[in-house]
Amino acid sequence: MRPHIVQPGRGPAYDWSQDRIVIKAPLDLSDGRVTVAEDTLKPGFHLPPHRHCSMVEIFYILEGDVTFTFEDEVRTATPGTAVTVPAGVSHDVACPLGGRLLTIFTPGGFEHYLAELAALSPAQLNDADTVRGLGERYDIWPD
Repeated sequence: MRPHIVQPGRGPAYDWSQDRIVIKAPLDLSDGRVTVAEDTLKPGFHLPPHRHCSMVEIFYILEGDVTFTFEDEVRTATPGTAVTVPAGVSHDVACPLGGRLLTIFTPGGFEHYLAELAALSPAQLNDADTVRGLGERYDIWPD
């Protein structure tokens, strides 16, 4: 396998109302071990409480102040901070003024969730059961 180089602003991108996620390293480059994404959080970003049964998320803050709410604490991460969320830990993420971060998902595969989510019709996106079912297939469990 050859080195995989992704230039700035390049990579499969998913532009949502609250953020823009660009995949920088898909799971197939690491035998499924990781997915690496650059996430630009738009002002007002809020990811509701959720947890993962087996996935670990590592957030590295590049720009902005990002607030993480865990089961028993609230922490604000500033640029240069790394936050590792172990499997099973409920977390909520907010960035009122916007920011940018790298997120590492292990095991990998988060990019497949994004691709399936992007392929949903507007009616499917508005159906809570459809969205919840998709999330659960990719180890995203709402709290």
